[in-house]
Amino acid sequence: MRSASLWSLALSALVASASALTPTPTTKTRRNNDDKFVKIENGRFIRNGEPFTFVGTNAYWLPSLNTQEDINKTIQSIASAGIKVVRTWAFNDVDEIPEDGTWFQVIQNGTTSVNTGPDGLQKLDMVVKAAEDAGILLILSLTNNWNPRPLLDNTTAVPVDGSLGRRDVTVGTNNSLPRNFLSNDFGGMDAYVREFGAERQHDTFYLNETIVDIFKNYTTQVVSRYVDSPALLSWELANDPRCSSSIVASNVCNTTTITSWHADVGAHVQSVDPNHIVSSGSGGFPCADCSKLFPLTPAPTVSATPQRRKRNIKPFTNERLLNEVKEKRKKTREVKKRALLESGDGIRIRGRWIAARQSDPSVGTTVGPAFDGSSGVDSQDILNIPTIGFGSFQLFPDQNNYTVAGPDPNLPAFNNTVEEGNAWIKLQAELAQQVGKPAVLAAFGLVSQNNLPFFVPFNSTNAPFNATTTGNITSTSSAKVKRQDSGTANATGIGVSDDQLTDAYSSWLQTVVDVQLDGALQYQWGQGGLSSNNGSTVSQNDNTSTVSANDDTSGVSPNDGYQSAPTGDDGVQGILSDLTAIFG
Repeated sequence: MRSASLWSLALSALVASASALTPTPTTKTRRNNDDKFVKIENGRFIRNGEPFTFVGTNAYWLPSLNTQEDINKTIQSIASAGIKVVRTWAFNDVDEIPEDGTWFQVIQNGTTSVNTGPDGLQKLDMVVKAAEDAGILLILSLTNNWNPRPLLDNTTAVPVDGSLGRRDVTVGTNNSLPRNFLSNDFGGMDAYVREFGAERQHDTFYLNETIVDIFKNYTTQVVSRYVDSPALLSWELANDPRCSSSIVASNVCNTTTITSWHADVGAHVQSVDPNHIVSSGSGGFPCADCSKLFPLTPAPTVSATPQRRKRNIKPFTNERLLNEVKEKRKKTREVKKRALLESGDGIRIRGRWIAARQSDPSVGTTVGPAFDGSSGVDSQDILNIPTIGFGSFQLFPDQNNYTVAGPDPNLPAFNNTVEEGNAWIKLQAELAQQVGKPAVLAAFGLVSQNNLPFFVPFNSTNAPFNATTTGNITSTSSAKVKRQDSGTANATGIGVSDDQLTDAYSSWLQTVVDVQLDGALQYQWGQGGLSSNNGSTVSQNDNTSTVSANDDTSGVSPNDGYQSAPTGDDGVQGILSDLTAIFG
């Protein structure tokens, strides 16, 4: 198969670069001296006294599986593939105690209550214990930016029928998916805002002292359970925090709002658990021109070694970003001109073939939304907070625009997507090196054609490309899907082939190695052979719609459009397994 041969070539290149990932520790971040905990030394992770780099995966649904056997099966499958790190949710907020399924905290009637029972935090205990037994490390995220409830948060009135009112389906989501099927159906920031916010504005979560204290109380109860566990790599403060969600922000929210919240909550988590690293979980949006609470100072000097290349990193400015894009487009323009000439596709002038005029490489004077602070995030400022141990960022080109100045007009859409990801990874590595900290690609994914019917954007509750939803479920979400300009997948550019999927992942992971990133986690793992019952996140859907109700049969883990095929047919799990020999 073409993808297999391409991956073999990429893997050979990765092996050749592997030695660059083994640094010599010189400076240290002080933590508990027990070697069972992961530490940071010389801007790199150290585990059991040795440098540690990794390939990982995401499984947000892991604590919500039905049984300990299901949790163990999943962890063992991941470990068998050689994967060392799993990122999952350490929160599960509800506004009404469900009849079935897992829940960690109920938020209602102006109060909160943490569930420490067998359908509560004891499920998270099972995950941690299984990880300890398998030698897996966990990144535990404490809340989520995304929790769309369009029937509650929007003004559009849509009747709630009997199926939507079932207790094992979250009321207000405007779908019939089991609770916890989607990553955005675990509560999160907006669960606090709906209950305690005087005004329904998303940034109330960061600014309201009462809400911040309530959230700190939850983090204390969760974090304190695992202070002595060797299974934790880090506490992630939030998944993809931003000023807005499906609930809009006030006009006072800006990058310093979210940076200040990180500093406050990060210090709190570190005070509860000094043994483990704290990370942000942000999407990784840097802003060169935004106000800084933690201005950049020179990073600790790290000497070059045979294992580690020393780089001269240019200052991070918008001018630099735009100039780099302009130079790249000059090169791609020339490549395209040569290709047109070789194919005879040009204009004949005075007996000579001249390539048709190509797009001018001009890129304008403003940067794209990933770099202008419009999300309310300045990942560079967050990374420089003393209690934030490493840089974390995400890569979801189907949902976010990571380009500095829009797509390159000289490249096909898929090539633009791949290059967009490579440039994003390189920049994130540079930003982390400037402050002398590790960097991790905490989640990356592309939607494949096979997964397209199941794809639900993070700020939505419905699958926009699932034909079975037409006429049955009316979407009221404000979610935006990148390149979505019509109702067909071909027109939007969303939905790559399996060959393209493995090609993109191969290219991105090659870049991860080249820039000496410390880890990368695919989003998300697919697991088969799981039990299913009332209230379960597990579905029997093999070729059926994700909007179908749950069945009481054995099935597979949730699929929000990014699931790696449990059978391995798409090649993703094979890629991850191959990479483990390189990342250690």
